[in-house]
Amino acid sequence: MENYSRQYRHFKGGIYDFVCAARLESDPDVTMIVYTAADGSYWTRPASVFFEKIAHQGRIVQRFTPIADGN
Repeated sequence: MENYSRQYRHFKGGIYDFVCAARLESDPDVTMIVYTAADGSYWTRPASVFFEKIAHQGRIVQRFTPIADGN
């Protein structure tokens, strides 16, 4: 199992709390990331999407960047 940070910053600025990594029932080879927003809502994305790099305002950035513990 990988080590995940407890919090991540979305490229648009939001802070999200990591809940867990889970297997997709219909395809156990797909790891899903479960996370919560500040409003308490739960979200999931495939790990490949959660950790991908994307083009934003002419730059390549990570969709979610880990926030170091204590920051």
